[in-house]
Amino acid sequence: MAARRIDPELGAAALAAWRAGAADGAQTRLAVRFTLAELAERAPGRSVEVRVPPHGAVQAVEGPRHTRGTPPNVVETDAETWLGLVTGRIPWGVAVRDGKVHASGERADLSGHVPFGPRFTG
Repeated sequence: MAARRIDPELGAAALAAWRAGAADGAQTRLAVRFTLAELAERAPGRSVEVRVPPHGAVQAVEGPRHTRGTPPNVVETDAETWLGLVTGRIPWGVAVRDGKVHASGERADLSGHVPFGPRFTG
């Protein structure tokens, strides 16, 4: 069964509300799920599991596919940090240094994938 795709207009509106500081819990959750899906489209693959509990997780980034047990490459963070990363408000290196992102595994460096660019940072 294919994952349900979030309507891009609804996802973009939720992300805009978050950027404006006006997102409620449902909008934040939608913005996270929308941007996780965007990451999976921009960096297709299954070698890194990106987790933003409790909102969602995706597998992305080209490389050896993971199928069982704990993935060897995991990135985990909270919603505020994740949205800060994709919008460019928080640099990857700063988030890792400050312990806001837990990245394990040789492929768990998303610095080449975040921020997403003008459509998301505006």
